[in-house]
Amino acid sequence: MASMNHAQANSGSAVSVSVLNRQGVLGNAGVGVGVGPKFAPSLTEEEAVGHARLLKALADPTRLRILSLLSRHEGEVCVFEIVESFTLEQPTISHHLRILRDAGLVDCRKKGLWAYYYVRRDALKRAQEVISGLA
Repeated sequence: MASMNHAQANSGSAVSVSVLNRQGVLGNAGVGVGVGPKFAPSLTEEEAVGHARLLKALADPTRLRILSLLSRHEGEVCVFEIVESFTLEQPTISHHLRILRDAGLVDCRKKGLWAYYYVRRDALKRAQEVISGLA
């Protein structure tokens, strides 16, 4: 029985050594001069940040509703009229409009005291292309 325990101990350590040897060999696999990763993202870091900003701006129900409202009107919509269309306060609507502007989805033109917002259709087309590029 003592020899059996000794044999088990030896075979156990042999297995451990062989596992360590394989890990050592596999751990170095693919590492070498001039060897690149098998897979690489098609987007640069800068492109990914820009796309994420655009998609984050779209990923909010209030901002989608604002875009929907602006899209239905070919021209410009006064910020006052946008605020009237929602149950949210003016500062909250202005916050959402700023995010949409920063993402390039809408822009505005100042006339007197009021700002008139409109959709930038080229940015919506770009968002569509970003999503289609992931499919």
